[in-house]
Amino acid sequence: MRMLLEIVRQSLATLWAHKLRSFLTMFGIAWGVGSLLLLVGLGEGFRSGQAKELATLGQDIMFTFSGRIPGVQGSTQSGRLYHFTYQDYLAIRDDSKFIRIISPVLNREDIRAVSDYGSTNGQVFGVAPVYNQIRNVPIGTGRWFNDEDNSERRRVAVVGWELLKNVFPGRPAVGSSILLNGVGFDVIGVVTKVGQDGNNGTNARIFMPIETMRNLFPLKAENSEDAISFINYRPITRDQHLRAKQEVHRIIGRRHGFDPKLEDAFEDWDTIENSQRVGKIFDAMDWFLGVVGLVTLGLGAIGIINIMLVSVTERTKEIGLRKALGATYRNILTQFFIEGAFLTAFSGGIGLAISVAFVTLLAMLPSPEGFDTPRIVPASAVAAIASLAIAGIAAGLYPARKAALLPPVEALRQE
Repeated sequence: MRMLLEIVRQSLATLWAHKLRSFLTMFGIAWGVGSLLLLVGLGEGFRSGQAKELATLGQDIMFTFSGRIPGVQGSTQSGRLYHFTYQDYLAIRDDSKFIRIISPVLNREDIRAVSDYGSTNGQVFGVAPVYNQIRNVPIGTGRWFNDEDNSERRRVAVVGWELLKNVFPGRPAVGSSILLNGVGFDVIGVVTKVGQDGNNGTNARIFMPIETMRNLFPLKAENSEDAISFINYRPITRDQHLRAKQEVHRIIGRRHGFDPKLEDAFEDWDTIENSQRVGKIFDAMDWFLGVVGLVTLGLGAIGIINIMLVSVTERTKEIGLRKALGATYRNILTQFFIEGAFLTAFSGGIGLAISVAFVTLLAMLPSPEGFDTPRIVPASAVAAIASLAIAGIAAGLYPARKAALLPPVEALRQE
């Protein structure tokens, strides 16, 4: 143990004696580690930000809108608009095998909201009570409406965060009344701010039970009796999202008498498919940033190898002198191993500390929408420091081994 401590002391003294060389070696290691961690962390920040952005909509949401179907049976040239009906929703809810939760949406944008304190226009959504299990509708105060509110067609409403500034400025909304096109409603809940900047459409909506909406505010479009605007649903599992979509198409096509495989008959928004597509994009970005980081790491490793090779070669006489004074082959290799390990571990720690400090500083700044603060990936840190450590230690041990195998007289003759 005493001999090992003496070797450590000699190694540190040698590094201190060659300050500039040691600094350049440490700088290359810290630069390589820090660059790799920040590049990989940047990619993870983009991925995390996009995942949070999709999460503001809800979990595994699928939308289906009506499109155009042939006006004449078998004709591909003519086409007419059609509407989903409430009975379509009931048929899908009762017959589907791949759908976990489904809600119809009846959307009107021409309904004026008036309170004792102000008025505004916004989207009014009539939805099923299970809608909040599909979409992200966080309730701040009050409650969401239930099955009894829906079946009894109660005139209750849940108001979005954005509308409160015009309808109930600085005043409590829950327990108050609101007029929607002159019809009185009791406000039973308020939706908290959704999204980082509050520009999510949910913030500017008023929600009511679908049965109340169908009774008081049906769609005004031509041939829209019993119509709904679109359908929101979640598949039983993420892997079954395509089967769930095909099932919805099949049931609606059967009820309206057209081929469900017609491309123009439906407009779908599948957030599961979108998230998978975005995931592939970010996987490619991770690979790209990782390769760039590895190139930077490689350049740092080359610099370390060059410096260590020159350093050890210049110390061949020192190695010969130490052998002449009784140092063993193992003592010499241990000294250079400790020097390389100390340089890489200490410098890698500096690079890691700088990266963590930079990421912490970024976390204090407001992040743009769709982007999250970069985060340090522990596996990348370990891989970066370990690879540079191997390069630095190997670059020091190889020439040291050759010099240590020389007879002391030959080593002392080296220029």
